[in-house]
Amino acid sequence: MSGVNIGQRPENRTQKAIKVMWTAIWLAFLGAPVDDLLHGGHALGVRVLGWGALAVFVVWYMLLVFRTGRGDRSGVVLGSLAVLAAESTALALTLGRSWLVLLVYVSIASGAALPPRLARWTIPGASALMAALALLVPDGRAFLGGLLVPALLGGFAMTGVRELIRTTIALREARATVAQLAANEERLRLARDLHDLLGHSLSLITLKSELAGRMLPDHPDKAAQQVADIEQVSRQALVDVREAVTGYRRARIAPELAGAKVALSAAGVAAELPGEPDPTGLDEESEAALAWALREAVTNVVRHSGARRCVVELLRRQTLDGAVLELSVEDDGSGGPAPVNAPGNGLTGLAERLAKVGGGLEAAGSHRGFRLVARVPAGVATDVGSGA
Repeated sequence: MSGVNIGQRPENRTQKAIKVMWTAIWLAFLGAPVDDLLHGGHALGVRVLGWGALAVFVVWYMLLVFRTGRGDRSGVVLGSLAVLAAESTALALTLGRSWLVLLVYVSIASGAALPPRLARWTIPGASALMAALALLVPDGRAFLGGLLVPALLGGFAMTGVRELIRTTIALREARATVAQLAANEERLRLARDLHDLLGHSLSLITLKSELAGRMLPDHPDKAAQQVADIEQVSRQALVDVREAVTGYRRARIAPELAGAKVALSAAGVAAELPGEPDPTGLDEESEAALAWALREAVTNVVRHSGARRCVVELLRRQTLDGAVLELSVEDDGSGGPAPVNAPGNGLTGLAERLAKVGGGLEAAGSHRGFRLVARVPAGVATDVGSGA
């Protein structure tokens, strides 16, 4: 048998039955009116009307309690409570003191179905009405002490239960929102990784395929070497995609510099690259962001710029905000991947990567062609490689 969690609406008949059962337990205190109908010596017509009125009261009360924690429709609830209070008053005045207990249920329904700002008035109001009726009906004062305290305590306790349910609902919705945001973030990460990985690899494969096609008639041995390179790049791209999908891939500066040299050479671009970098003092996230920036920048040079020369520099600089590691990629081509005011997906993804590690991105036309500068915070000073 499945239960119903706090703040969660019943989803099937079993859960509804459980909730009805737990709510109906408290109807045991209606024993006084039931006993009065069975043994109170009332006429048959009075008993029939009494049973009907009691059934209407119970159904109305249950509907109100079932609203606990739902959206506020205070006008409807206040009207329903007024009907319950009027019915309870009429029954107590006509059938006697045993029916005063109905006002306790009116107080509890007020706490369960109304927001605290209204319940703090309706609960004392129902209790005061019950006290006034106890003074009017014969021997009602004897029941007043035993009913007044439960009416007040039960009503205000239900306000706490109602707020607990509403808080639980809000927490459950917040948890669902967090899960959705996490899923969106993972999809965004995967999209960035695939864009950066496949854009670079496919551009290199395209260039080498064109070279192999031109070399094939006159230099089949060189064309075969290009085909072997294509196979190697394809295999590595497959490995990178698998690692990106599983979330374990970390780009590194040194391998990306080597890949940049291969890509630029294949495209016929004269490359000037820094020496072997030493990323000591640079955390993995910052190094990965800088490596992705290098890959994207070189891919754009190969695919979009039409450049004949490309200069890559990797320098450590001291700024007012502290030491930074700066990557600069400048070409003499016709421009970047898109107008400066409308960056493509690659540059947008780079800016997001760098922002996550406290860095920044600049991409704009220069007097030579196009220049991209990526910066990340650096640790202690160390030689990371000199510009060519």
